[in-house]
Amino acid sequence: MKHSIKRAAVLGSGVMGSGIAAHLANVGIPTIMLDIAPRELTKDEEKKGFTLEANAVRNRLAAQSKKALLKQKPSPITSKKSLDLIEIGNMDDDMEKLADVDWIIEVVVENLDIKKKVFADVDNYRKEGSIISSNTSGISVEAMAADRSEDFRKHFLGTHFFNPPRYLKLLEVIPTQDTNPEILEFMKKFGEDVLGKGVVEAKDTPNFIANRIGTYGLLVTVEEMLKGGYSIGEVDSVTGPMIGRPKSATFRTLDVVGLDTFIHVANNVHDQVEGKEKELFNVPDFMLKMQEKGWIGAKRGQGFFLKKKGKGGSTIYQLNPNTLEYEDRGKLKTQATEMAKQEKGSRQKLKALVNAKGDRAGDLVWAVLKPALLYSAELTGEIADDIVSIDQAMKWGFGWEIGPFETWDAIGVKKSVERMQEEGETIPEWVLKMLENGNDSFYKTENGNVYYYDKGEYKQQYFNPKEINIKRMKNVKGVIKKNTGASLIDMGDDVALLEFHSQSNAIGLDIIQMVNYAIEEVGRNYKGLVIGNQGKNFCVGANLGMMLMEAQDDNFFELDMVVRQFQNMAMNIKYSVKPVVTAPFNMTLGGGAEVSLPAAAIQASAETYMGLVEFGVGLIPGGGGTKELYLKELRNLPKGVDLDLTKVANDVFEKVAMAKVSTSAEEAVENGYLNNNDAISVNPDHLLHDAKQRVLALDQAGYKAPKREKIPVVGDAGYAAMLLGAKTLRFGGYASDYDVKIAEKLAFVLSGGRIKEGTLIDEQTMLDLEREAFLSLISEPLTQQRMQHMLLKGKPLRN
Repeated sequence: MKHSIKRAAVLGSGVMGSGIAAHLANVGIPTIMLDIAPRELTKDEEKKGFTLEANAVRNRLAAQSKKALLKQKPSPITSKKSLDLIEIGNMDDDMEKLADVDWIIEVVVENLDIKKKVFADVDNYRKEGSIISSNTSGISVEAMAADRSEDFRKHFLGTHFFNPPRYLKLLEVIPTQDTNPEILEFMKKFGEDVLGKGVVEAKDTPNFIANRIGTYGLLVTVEEMLKGGYSIGEVDSVTGPMIGRPKSATFRTLDVVGLDTFIHVANNVHDQVEGKEKELFNVPDFMLKMQEKGWIGAKRGQGFFLKKKGKGGSTIYQLNPNTLEYEDRGKLKTQATEMAKQEKGSRQKLKALVNAKGDRAGDLVWAVLKPALLYSAELTGEIADDIVSIDQAMKWGFGWEIGPFETWDAIGVKKSVERMQEEGETIPEWVLKMLENGNDSFYKTENGNVYYYDKGEYKQQYFNPKEINIKRMKNVKGVIKKNTGASLIDMGDDVALLEFHSQSNAIGLDIIQMVNYAIEEVGRNYKGLVIGNQGKNFCVGANLGMMLMEAQDDNFFELDMVVRQFQNMAMNIKYSVKPVVTAPFNMTLGGGAEVSLPAAAIQASAETYMGLVEFGVGLIPGGGGTKELYLKELRNLPKGVDLDLTKVANDVFEKVAMAKVSTSAEEAVENGYLNNNDAISVNPDHLLHDAKQRVLALDQAGYKAPKREKIPVVGDAGYAAMLLGAKTLRFGGYASDYDVKIAEKLAFVLSGGRIKEGTLIDEQTMLDLEREAFLSLISEPLTQQRMQHMLLKGKPLRN
């Protein structure tokens, strides 16, 4: 395609507009963010003697929004450097700048007349061929462009991001009748490849796909709560992970989104549909009263839940919808919920609940699920062309593990339809025809290909070639070898993949064994190896529970053996004759970082939270992490710069002692975990493909294993400087006596022992120092207390 987007403009700098500008900057696109010029001065501006003509005043709204990006949590930016790519201005003085951009995104107030006025201005200033889009969440895209020039209309479409744009995957793209098909296809590809989104094409209907079905599902849940006399806490306890939905479930989600936003979205559908459907989008009275009181959720400090601080810590209370008073939070615990907990996977848990007729939890889940499934089926063809688009929109926009039609397959289409009919429900004709023709599922898999039911036949589902799905790959190619912790799989093109699949992908002896086997096998028969997986996190570290148990049983010989094996595994990765590329994503902590650091290259997901966090449990890295981070920092030094070992050692010491974890892959670069040999994948679905391509590129370039290296260390002088830093923190009250003891061990490792500054030592010498420090610390009662606390509470203990 001839189109490209090198510069962009965002019109509107509110939470959504600034979030979109931040995401564009995150992926390297310079962006102009404009807002309206204020019509009156603030008191602060008056004190400074400003007039309404001052630039600082006219650009105030955009400037405030840009500044706010630094304070928002979770952060909309992947690095502070992203802010350098955002230029600010206002829509009175700076519209001529639109002539220099390739994409203009409107994110102003949800009012058709205002949007049309903005687009009239845009039409006057834009260059021919530039793409224009609206981030509307429900206003007709067709109506916005009705009076614009032909070139404008050909290049105009809806691009509905979900908030926050950095983290939520869904991007709904909505063409008009006049949108050039080539522009539509370009924007879908750009959204996926450059912005890293899951792109779904939606039709120009109220609230498009995800908000239409999601809002309906939430209203149905509220209705069933009131009808069945369930409490808010009870509903949330069964409408979250137990049925494959996010932890925030129903009402916590509403608190996060904001009740005001939810009511606006519900009213948007209500005002544009007719008959029975209109009634479905009536907002219950108690929610309207909550809005009047300002109890709209997290941004106001209370909503369906209220957190109160007490002497023993914070307690969360739930709202009683009948009295509008807060009370103790309840959970729904029944025979069905206990049965569901024993099942593996969301599909089986869901099936157990739905089949539990007469059970209070089972009845609630069925009552919530049934109308959502029927509504999704009724809207197929109206809001989207096919069921795949609806399923993907709900997964990517609302965090559902399985979409409506995948859910229907999970509980059994034929059986559930029979139950619906017994209960007097009207089933969409196309679903009945599907069953009459002997087809009892919406999806089926054959020879590794996925097919979906559409207009009387099964069609093959399209997957981007860059999207590697490990489960589908296993079904086609099988597994070379596996054990309880990992599997070795043929990725094709003579590249192998080692997949971790232990509990939380924690590293134990089973994974160590499989890594060593994989490197041997790849050395003989493949071009290289990717270490990656598609779990919740890449790897949260070594098996902490196992190590604590061994330490408490005084099995230090076994612990020494395990640490040695871990170190040997890391060295095997580093010195493999064939390139090893790791593909970390999300949590990549402790041992997860230690697996990644020695690889020939790291292909990290943009959302990679990497760090050596052992200090938080009273330990230091024992698998070579300290050594590898130190070496990586040495290699990162610019050429021609004098080698300052003390600065490098202090920097690594601080990162390990503070257990610093990057909040993105970009920050991992700044923290020294990634360097010029490494790369970042914006779209997480493309991560394994990109890692595989990296292996092939290294092989093509004639990859040679690195030579064994000597490490220059800071010795006695550096040891003293690092220890002084730790003691200074102790004197300031920022560290405990035991923190200083751990820091002393870390300083000893980084200094290479009590030797002269600049001495060159073998890698094995530093590994031995790491291991000795690790084993010394794990034998300490205070370290074991910290480990126990982390396992029980999930957060560090200061003792």
